[in-house]
Amino acid sequence: MELPLHTMSNLFAQLGLPSDESAIDRFIANHAPLPETVTLASAPFWTQSQAAFLREEIGEDADWAEVVDQLNLRLRS
Repeated sequence: MELPLHTMSNLFAQLGLPSDESAIDRFIANHAPLPETVTLASAPFWTQSQAAFLREEIGEDADWAEVVDQLNLRLRS
């Protein structure tokens, strides 16, 4: 069985955000650094549905968890 391969671009598309590389870089530049005291899903720039998706994927260690973790790291650096 093949595991799905999710990219940062796929994640942004899933979240309903522009998903080209320059748009992703702009999003991260505009929202970083995310304070350590704020969980990724609790960040104020997400809609309720985006936050719920991120929370679910992280909590269930689901298919998207790895790329969500990558986004979390990029927003904190």
